[in-house]
Amino acid sequence: MKIGRAVVLRIYLLLVMVCHSSGAFADDKLSGTVIGTKESVNYSTNMKSTTVNTCANAFDGKLETFFASYERNYTWAGLDLGSPFVITRVGWSPRNDSQGEGRVVLGVFEGANSPDFMDALPLYIITEKGKIGTVSHADVHCSRGFRYVRYIGPSNARCNIAELEFYGHAGEGDDTHLYQLTNLPTVSIHTEDGVIPYDKEHEIESQLTIISDDGTRLLSEPGSVRERGNASRNFPKKPYRIKFKEKQRVVDAPGKAKKWTLINNYGDKTLMRNLLAFELSRRLEMPYTPYGTAVDVLLNGEYKGCYQLCDQIQVQKNRVNITEMTPEDKEGDALTGGYLIEVDAYAWEEKSYFYSNKGNPVTIKSPDEDSIIYQQTDYIRRYFNRMESNWVNYLDQNTFLRHFLVGELSGNTDTYWSVFMYKERGDDKLYTGPVWDFDLAFENDDRTYPVNSKSDYIYRSGGSCAGNMSSFVDNIVIRNAAARKKMVEIWDEARQAGLTEENMVAWIDDMEKELEQSQKLNFMRWNIMNTIVHQNPRIWGSYQAEVANVRRFMKERIAWMDKRLNYTYHPNGISVAIADNEQPSMFFSLSGQPYGSYMNSLKPGVYIVRQGQTTKKIIIR
Repeated sequence: MKIGRAVVLRIYLLLVMVCHSSGAFADDKLSGTVIGTKESVNYSTNMKSTTVNTCANAFDGKLETFFASYERNYTWAGLDLGSPFVITRVGWSPRNDSQGEGRVVLGVFEGANSPDFMDALPLYIITEKGKIGTVSHADVHCSRGFRYVRYIGPSNARCNIAELEFYGHAGEGDDTHLYQLTNLPTVSIHTEDGVIPYDKEHEIESQLTIISDDGTRLLSEPGSVRERGNASRNFPKKPYRIKFKEKQRVVDAPGKAKKWTLINNYGDKTLMRNLLAFELSRRLEMPYTPYGTAVDVLLNGEYKGCYQLCDQIQVQKNRVNITEMTPEDKEGDALTGGYLIEVDAYAWEEKSYFYSNKGNPVTIKSPDEDSIIYQQTDYIRRYFNRMESNWVNYLDQNTFLRHFLVGELSGNTDTYWSVFMYKERGDDKLYTGPVWDFDLAFENDDRTYPVNSKSDYIYRSGGSCAGNMSSFVDNIVIRNAAARKKMVEIWDEARQAGLTEENMVAWIDDMEKELEQSQKLNFMRWNIMNTIVHQNPRIWGSYQAEVANVRRFMKERIAWMDKRLNYTYHPNGISVAIADNEQPSMFFSLSGQPYGSYMNSLKPGVYIVRQGQTTKKIIIR
């Protein structure tokens, strides 16, 4: 039987592809000018050197020599290839000593076309121990070509590498497929001159890169980075605020913005508590719930762990959507808003803050400290005092009660340690939200554990409250019958709309799967699974056990809230759906009050809609 030339060619190409992917035919091993961290360590004297154990040793073909930097972090060895090459394979061999095999774990390979590596993209992260005396290899799946390539040692390792290899073929390549560390988006930050963020005030010029959608989507723009947070800044895993020079839409965020936060969740070993709280906020229909998604973070090529990329809480269209004030807004209606404030136990650390007449510390977030004028500070201080004394008329109870329910349902001991509130121009009401900061929620605080054993709300049973917020909250949810009745109605709406044990457990299950790859890397970097950190009440021993604790708490907490509110859940049998605005409809409140036939005229909420012979419960968002 004769085989056609075209068939032979297809078979040959298929064999080439198979062999290339298996490493049987690899691209050529590349050579170039050695580049890297200049100062090495002379272990004989423990002093700096530029002649002993230098980065040139990583490319001398000898497994018995090695590169060891003097500094312990952010050090590297690499090659200037002279022109761009698409890297298809990398190799490494650890230093031959008692710790060498482990020192390469979480080492990162990068490629760049700028000699300062500001435009660098990741090529590969090592997840296994090396083998002394042997070069380990890994295929690289990144379609862009690079002139400069390097290996960055993991934290506290002095790079310590015996040999490095890069393979590839000449070409500029393209961006059709880039490398992500895991299934989560990769956030890679490169700072000017390698400066590491060191406080909340100084912005470090940076290139901010996000790779997502399985490596098919790239956002890489100039900006800056600094530290953020209060107590969380004391953890070895630092939290960051990134700021693009121009507004950007990150990953699947609903809107563009310059400022975004990277929440470090160091004490939250599930890595999901803040995201779970945001889900509760959506289900309790807060007007604005911050955007958040889990990501892997690199800083100057060093792996930092699994973070949550979230909105910066600020006045903006897709965030706190109120009027943004200017220094010219100093009288009349213009002086009435908008204001974003925070009842904040750390207010005294800020420049723009006041204490209310009832002893509550309040930070003024917007207008910010650089633009606010005396008249605005005086106005919001006097307004807040008026609201405290007459909350029935000046506090929006709807948002306050929904915010309260999120805090209590999550068992958050910090709900009233930090509370965002806002006031719009020409509106007499002060609104509560958005929800924020849930690292200690969902059974993660030794001061209140176990939360569900308490007979009263968490804010009254060991929760942390700034100033006299506990008394303020008591006046509303304990002493006011109308507010309590409204709270039960809100709870019923949420329960009927799908806030159930089954749905919340399913959400936690899905997030556990989503985080599986990333959590493994995170706890290689931060070996704390069997260590009490922050306010951990106990050691659960594994990621799966940590998540099981949250799953158990969530199931029990919904029942606890039903009992505390004297509420019995009876599904009403009406299906929950999103309204079809294309069909003729009649809308009613849950109590039967007619609201006409136009969905666009309705406020967000839960309604009953009649379309022909069909009656459904719908959620309008």
